[in-house]
Amino acid sequence: MLRKVLVTGASGFVGSRVVEYLLLDQRFDVQAALRNLQAHVPEGATAVRIAPLEGDHCDMDLQGVDTVVHCAARVHVMNEQSADPLAAFRKVNVEGTLALARQAAADGVRRFIFISSIKVNGEGTDGRQPYSADEAPLPQDPYGISKLEAEQALHALAAQTTMEVVVIRPVLVYGPGVKANFQSMMKWLHKGVPLPLGGIRNQRSMVALDNLVDLIRVCIDHPSAAGEVFLASDGEDLSTPDLLRRTARALQVKARLLPVPASWLTTAARIIGRPAMAARLCGSLQVDIGKTRRLLDWTPPVSVDQALGTTARHYLDLERSNA
Repeated sequence: MLRKVLVTGASGFVGSRVVEYLLLDQRFDVQAALRNLQAHVPEGATAVRIAPLEGDHCDMDLQGVDTVVHCAARVHVMNEQSADPLAAFRKVNVEGTLALARQAAADGVRRFIFISSIKVNGEGTDGRQPYSADEAPLPQDPYGISKLEAEQALHALAAQTTMEVVVIRPVLVYGPGVKANFQSMMKWLHKGVPLPLGGIRNQRSMVALDNLVDLIRVCIDHPSAAGEVFLASDGEDLSTPDLLRRTARALQVKARLLPVPASWLTTAARIIGRPAMAARLCGSLQVDIGKTRRLLDWTPPVSVDQALGTTARHYLDLERSNA
């Protein structure tokens, strides 16, 4: 008998790939929860409508669903427009998540997998050891705070019901179709733009999209996942210059990196009011996935260079189609 798995955020970058990946496992009846039923879903998945999760009410019927994979969220935004960002994040990421989880528990859902964020741990690991899954969290922005509050509410709900909760905190996720800064980086490299980033000496963890969705698949079944928090990464950390060089190689171009000192970049970013940008480019953010490996007997199935290759090919295909 097929087990129903409902994926929220099923039209998004992560959620859509979760749907595709789970369809490869013939044990699952994959339900793609969408706000717009006109959105594309892969053949074999069932599209189900979900109202915006922006408060304490959820009208979904989750009877018969075995597992919910909750990818939908109000995501971290670079240019926040809300007058009260924390309230806006809480409305979706805390209240909406908890409303869905309460409905899931009431309808007998066995396991609720919550895609959180490494921002729950903090903003960087300069001068310290990599983040671990069970250390005290220290979120520093409204998005990270809202994700932590959602985690805490879910664990409290699990303690009061029979539903199991699993939390996954990914670092930066990249893969085919990635947007934002990673897409811009590929564009600059492909165009041969000289980048003043050759003098940076940092280390950052990332996670390939296919590694993240493979971990999600493992968490659907694994008995040791229940009640736990896991960090997700590729298991190989890169400096910013190394990432640029390896991405350029995947794009079949040469990275043009200028050895500008990181201190100059940090100062310039402060002057133009973009200190967070400098932190992402120059600072370190590393995670230790030892717990994830140990409890789940999980190893990231895709290497960094394999993942950069598929990401670059997708980007180049789009560039050729738009030419």
